[in-house]
Amino acid sequence: MNKMINPVKKMATAGLVVASTFLPIHSAFAEDTAPVTTTAVTPSNTTTAPQPPAKSEAPAYNPYGLEAMWKEGDMVAKTTLFILVMMSIGTWYIMITKLLQQSKIKGQGRKADAEFWDASTLESATDSLDKESVFRFIAEKGIHSTKNHEGTLLERIDFNTWVTISIQRAIDKIQSHLSGGLAFLATVGSTAPFVGLFGTVWGIYHALTAIGMSGQASIDKVAGPVGEALIMTAIGLAVAVPAVLGYNWLTRRNKAVMENVRSFGSDLHTVLLSGEISSNPNHKKVVNK
Repeated sequence: MNKMINPVKKMATAGLVVASTFLPIHSAFAEDTAPVTTTAVTPSNTTTAPQPPAKSEAPAYNPYGLEAMWKEGDMVAKTTLFILVMMSIGTWYIMITKLLQQSKIKGQGRKADAEFWDASTLESATDSLDKESVFRFIAEKGIHSTKNHEGTLLERIDFNTWVTISIQRAIDKIQSHLSGGLAFLATVGSTAPFVGLFGTVWGIYHALTAIGMSGQASIDKVAGPVGEALIMTAIGLAVAVPAVLGYNWLTRRNKAVMENVRSFGSDLHTVLLSGEISSNPNHKKVVNK
């Protein structure tokens, strides 16, 4: 009997040991595999306010521009820039005024060609021209020379020579008036680049001196000041080129205008020597446009 009970006890004991071994593992596994509860996110009815647009950044200040050069430049740099500006203003003023003057004289020449030679007398022919006309000025000088020749010391001069001299003096005076200002254009065209170059050399000198004192010779410290100094050279060329072109253009136009003036003076000289005006319409001259 005892022999039968002992195996049963042994089996029961073994079963308890096995059960005690697996129970902790199962409970731990149950804890690890417990379902995770998630909270559903309900959509909110509130909307996010729109963000205000970002303000555009102001343009960065350029420390090497023309404005900075004027504000930070010394008296020499400002004087050089002022001279170049005055040269440019004078150039354009002379070019515009001379162009208007030449156009005015060409218009006077067309009127003189159409009305002067159809008159019956020298006085009426002169009165037909405008008071400011250069052709009337030549005619008055020619008529005056014929009236003041006799009975004076001028009588010792040949009449033909005296009339020629009087008309030529009037023509020379008109040519001198037309050529006024062209010397300024020639001067500006030949000197403005050198004035600008002087400003550049002066600016580079100060830029390199400042770089040497700061002890920083990087490209950003060198390129800016040197590039700023080169603006003077560009301004000098911008002033000189229009002056040279204007000088050549106005000189060529002056030659065309003076050809008409000299032709009128030559015809007037012939009329004064003959003492009458030809009424032949073929005598008219064509004024070049």
